[in-house]
Amino acid sequence: MTEARLRPDQAGWLIGSAAISLAPHTLHLPPAITAICALLLTWRTFISLGKGTLPHRALLVGLAAAVVGLVLLEYRQFFGKDPGIALLAGLLSLKLLETNSRRDGRAVLLLCFFMQTGQFLYQQSMLVAALALLGTTTAIGSLLALEGHPVAPQLRIATAARLVLQGMPLMLVLFVLFPRVQGPLWGLPADAYSRVSGLSDSMTPGDMARLSESSDIAFRAAFAGALPQPSERYWRGPVLSRFDGRSWRAGLSSTEARPGYTPQGIAYPYTLTLEAHNQRWLLALDFPGEAPGLHYGTDFQLMSAEPVRNRVRLSLVSYPQTPVGLSAPPRALREALALPAGSNPRTQALGTHIKETARDAEDILEQVIADFRQRHLSYTLNPQPLGRDDADSFLFDTRQGFCEHFASAFVIAMRAAGVPARVVTGYQGGELNPVDGTLVIRQSDAHAWAEVWLAGKGWRRIDPTAASAPRRIDGGLAAALPGSDRLPLLARGDLAWLRELRNQLDALDNRWNQWVLGYNPARQKALLAEFGVANADWQTITALMGGACTIVMALLTAWALRRRTAADALDRSWSLFCKRLASAGHPRAAWEGPQDYADRVSRVRPELADTVNRIATEYAHLRYGRAGIAPAALQRLKHSIKNFHPR
Repeated sequence: MTEARLRPDQAGWLIGSAAISLAPHTLHLPPAITAICALLLTWRTFISLGKGTLPHRALLVGLAAAVVGLVLLEYRQFFGKDPGIALLAGLLSLKLLETNSRRDGRAVLLLCFFMQTGQFLYQQSMLVAALALLGTTTAIGSLLALEGHPVAPQLRIATAARLVLQGMPLMLVLFVLFPRVQGPLWGLPADAYSRVSGLSDSMTPGDMARLSESSDIAFRAAFAGALPQPSERYWRGPVLSRFDGRSWRAGLSSTEARPGYTPQGIAYPYTLTLEAHNQRWLLALDFPGEAPGLHYGTDFQLMSAEPVRNRVRLSLVSYPQTPVGLSAPPRALREALALPAGSNPRTQALGTHIKETARDAEDILEQVIADFRQRHLSYTLNPQPLGRDDADSFLFDTRQGFCEHFASAFVIAMRAAGVPARVVTGYQGGELNPVDGTLVIRQSDAHAWAEVWLAGKGWRRIDPTAASAPRRIDGGLAAALPGSDRLPLLARGDLAWLRELRNQLDALDNRWNQWVLGYNPARQKALLAEFGVANADWQTITALMGGACTIVMALLTAWALRRRTAADALDRSWSLFCKRLASAGHPRAAWEGPQDYADRVSRVRPELADTVNRIATEYAHLRYGRAGIAPAALQRLKHSIKNFHPR
């Protein structure tokens, strides 16, 4: 038998669910794919309003081929997160143009659920979870519309929300007790981490300035005691020793199971919560002590065994005053002196000249810093275009640059003067969030500085940016660049109320990260231990989960049966009322509702009108009212019907 066509309200619910499911993906989809999806949804909306008919299958095949071709043109492949989501978005929009039955409607909603799940391939933030919950509730409302009669949209959404709320206890049980597995339960596409931003293992003039325009959080640090001074808040990332005349790249380095230095000085214990950046470096405060499971580079980077593809939480202790590299390998020193022939000749000449007049390496260092100060170099996010020899153009021509220009020019001058030097990239500073007491380090805190090697003293950090912009070190980027229109909106110092709002949202997001996204096997075992389940293995956890799910399902079933029992008792009383009126010669017709039945009986038996109308009204209120069946009201109605004896 042919299935009935969709009603206009059912088509409207499907279109709304598709739009809500697709909307969050517009931030990631190519504009052409977004435009096609919007056009197809608009077309289907006009059809549901009676202003057209569904297109012929041949046209749909042609449109599908066009969508597939566009995805291939945009991504050059079909496999991966981005092309997969784009293809699914196009097919969902096309499916609506052939949907005119409840069966097809269910297929549309299945695609909507896939699109909502796809949001978590980009982010797992609280906002994404809220959007997915909204989409899920709307899709459930659409399922109800497919199976039921037309009702007001607010009533449909209220019913869908109740169903979602009824599922919350079971969801909570599964979240808490489902055996936790480190990493994803299935293999993510190869491009799943392609949009992760952050530092690179190379640096070209302009890279750090572009990164500093982002207000995204790179990591958070919660210190157990006092915070280190701003001058010590250097979070070490890639160490760049190789220079080709324009770009700096990571040098030769190996990793060891223990740090190659003996920690000294003030200790700063803290918990580092690092956002995913798809690299192995961990961006710790100089210089971390030994921690299990971590690796230590010979260039003093703290490394992970695998790329950081999920949020990482580490407990560390750093000692910024520790001397490092007292006996540097000759290979590392040779690498830290190499300069390509013919590059930046004026900067190299400056270094050579200072070497001829200086007493020793420390005097060279002081003279180069003094020369930088005397040139009145400007710290800016908008430097003038530089020439082929970037350091020469920066020092002698434009005299404007960002931190990477300062660090690069300084290292070139030091190498030309015969002092081993290298560029270090990472982050400097951070902003204390007064709401939760965490130090928040953003991409806008990205920074580049230098290290020089001095005999008997090892590698020593030198920040040439501080010579021209000391406020960058003490107050961050916003203090060093007041009024810059390229600063992230939330990092500007003239928007205090917006920064306060950001602090509140950041603290809330941090709690979400720690307690929801950070709920790992260790935390699960710690939580179970608090309830007396020590050393829980996966068999114990599975048994607990099964038992808890059984209890939740039993409670929900009892609640549903209680509601059903009340409804059955109400219907039995109404049936008794109708039976007694039928015995008096007034049977109820199958099509008559309570009030219609009472009106008809009242016309032929006026003496029964008050009682019949009162009973019918009370029954209708209890049976169809939004307040549910109150036990006291049900008892009153049963008593009235029991005492009703028409003749």
